[in-house]
Amino acid sequence: MKKKLSPRFWVAIALVLCLISSIGACLVQTNGGSVEYHDVTFVTDSGHELDALLLVPETATAENPAPAIVVSHGWYNNREMQDLNYVEYARRGYVVIAISMYGHGDSEVIASNTWWDDENNANGLYDAVKYLSRLPYVDSSRIGVTGHSNGALACREAVLQDEEGLIAAALLVSNDAVYTDENGSFYNMFGSRDAAIVACQYDEFFHRVYGADGSFTAPRDFLKQSTAQSFLYFGQDPAGLEAREAGVFYTEDIDGEEAIRAIYNPAITHPWAHFSKNVVSFSVDFFDQALGAPTALADNDQIWQWKAAFNALGVVGFFMFVVFCALALLDTSYFSSLKADKEVLPRPALSGKGKRGYWIGQICCVLFAIIAYFVAFIVGYAVWQSSFWNQAPSRIIGLWCLLCGLFTLLVLRLSNKKGTVDKVERGIKIGWAKLGKTIVLALAVVCASFALVFLSDYLFLTDYRLWCFATIRAFSADHLTMILRFVPFWLVYYIVLSVAANCYNYFQVGKKSWVSVALQMFFVFLGPEIMVIVQYVTFFNTGYMVLDPMTGIMGIWLYPILVILPLATWICHKIYKKTNNPYIGGIIMGLIACILAVTNTLTG
Repeated sequence: MKKKLSPRFWVAIALVLCLISSIGACLVQTNGGSVEYHDVTFVTDSGHELDALLLVPETATAENPAPAIVVSHGWYNNREMQDLNYVEYARRGYVVIAISMYGHGDSEVIASNTWWDDENNANGLYDAVKYLSRLPYVDSSRIGVTGHSNGALACREAVLQDEEGLIAAALLVSNDAVYTDENGSFYNMFGSRDAAIVACQYDEFFHRVYGADGSFTAPRDFLKQSTAQSFLYFGQDPAGLEAREAGVFYTEDIDGEEAIRAIYNPAITHPWAHFSKNVVSFSVDFFDQALGAPTALADNDQIWQWKAAFNALGVVGFFMFVVFCALALLDTSYFSSLKADKEVLPRPALSGKGKRGYWIGQICCVLFAIIAYFVAFIVGYAVWQSSFWNQAPSRIIGLWCLLCGLFTLLVLRLSNKKGTVDKVERGIKIGWAKLGKTIVLALAVVCASFALVFLSDYLFLTDYRLWCFATIRAFSADHLTMILRFVPFWLVYYIVLSVAANCYNYFQVGKKSWVSVALQMFFVFLGPEIMVIVQYVTFFNTGYMVLDPMTGIMGIWLYPILVILPLATWICHKIYKKTNNPYIGGIIMGLIACILAVTNTLTG
């Protein structure tokens, strides 16, 4: 028989993957060492602490100051979500600052209803413009701003506040300009500045024109609307004028200066705009036209995808470490009592009423997950306002987790009325001493796993991420209290998930035991998957979402869930087979899922 490799071997492999991820991502974001990469936190002109990444190319000096660009993320994100842009801008010789707006990332939390007050300088974005303008190696006459979604809104607000004339160019990605004045007349909000818009044809939130009756146009028809055409005509009423096209740079003399206007109209969704090679191509082309890139590179000469690949490798290494760190700790003297005498086998194949009960239970849980998500959204967003749990997305997803966990418990209770599952044999009933060690083991694994993340951040200023699916980043101590407030919601669900998948629903299906696990991985994310499919099939076919546009953010918040739920099921099962203990994996994944949610969203 072939000898199995020990958990310590796989821990070592996971560490190697994380190291390769960190070094590779660092090399890309520093352009092989030619760009200085700084983690900066400073008190701004508005009096708040702003957390940012500052990238300074070696070509930018006091003797040869470079143009500069402020980049900003969207709602519920943080500074690292703009890595595709800051990597490419810095390669082309721009000084770049990527900010976490107030209330996001590790920047200071302020009341969200004060974000756009003049004294808060466009939620920190105009603060960053002023910061750049004072750096000796920045050409203060050539400063651009860009942002995605809420970051684009911040750019727009910064332009409106910019009485000093510090902003020379603005690129709004996945948000609108202001097209009309207070009297409803078309006007040119950007003046003589260069300006452009990335208007995605399937944007979940923007690029619609609303009628008096409440109806609105589809975002894919944005270029046909008078708002878009007026923008391209520098604020003129476009009635009777020849329609202008997407992807063309139009110029006009404004107050003695040549100004640019352009709209890029890709057939993509709102979140895909910050993971798109074509959007980056348009972006670097626009700023080259507007500010003049110090280093000439073709717009399709891009390397940010390598950083994305290295970051994704870190995600793989992180979760591999989670699993095998837990299994390796079982070989220590303290935790050895948690190890099962032999690998846990599946229960016998179901038949008769048991089989019918299983399928009915799974279908009920899927349907409940869909209904509960809408309930959680309405309650967590509109009804349950809390200064204690003051993260709306965490309230919504947390409440959804709690509801689904409690419903699954009810289903398990009803399906096991006759005691067909031996709770002691399957590890559901454990003593207090064993429970105590279970909690210690879970905490040790989570702390060790995030120690890797903090080490990557400290040594290389990198994290582990994959688009909207997973963002595993170092975070400030301020987040710890918020994690403690929300973690019970996640623990209920993930512990119940592990108990259901391993103690009740781990039974023989066909000849392979993994088929049962695959079924659980499928059903656990089927509800969210149905919601996403219905949402986007409808959107792509009709131009409108099911409950457009309210459900836009609901669909996007489901993206990470589509990954984390089946992954959690697999991780819990790997640990359960070696321990006959469903709580270890459930606690580990509940803690990790909560940390990821709380540290990657808006507070306030």
